[in-house]
Amino acid sequence: MFAFAGIFTTFKTEQNFRIHTFISVIVITTAIALDFSSLKLIILLIVIGLVLALELINTAIENTVDLITPEYHLLAKKAKDAAAGAVLVFSIFAVIIGILLFIEPLMNSINNMKQ
Repeated sequence: MFAFAGIFTTFKTEQNFRIHTFISVIVITTAIALDFSSLKLIILLIVIGLVLALELINTAIENTVDLITPEYHLLAKKAKDAAAGAVLVFSIFAVIIGILLFIEPLMNSINNMKQ
């Protein structure tokens, strides 16, 4: 129950988590519309799950750092920046993986429309 509360609270309070969730819904819907294979869909869901999980961890780290030291501290900034950087790094790779997963089905869909 506490886990769901954490997810819902993060959704309500963190804009980046809402953005990632919204994009995830669009990407999954598009994958289904393009009739992704089971394997491609599994890979896509793992990547999306990891991005969302990293956003939750990032939020937990930021909140913990703020609780420990409400005033500015260089080490607090480093910890928060590193956590945000982890999300960014994986998000970049998630986009690359997404492109690789979507390029063939999108090209096939476009070619079918031309015929």
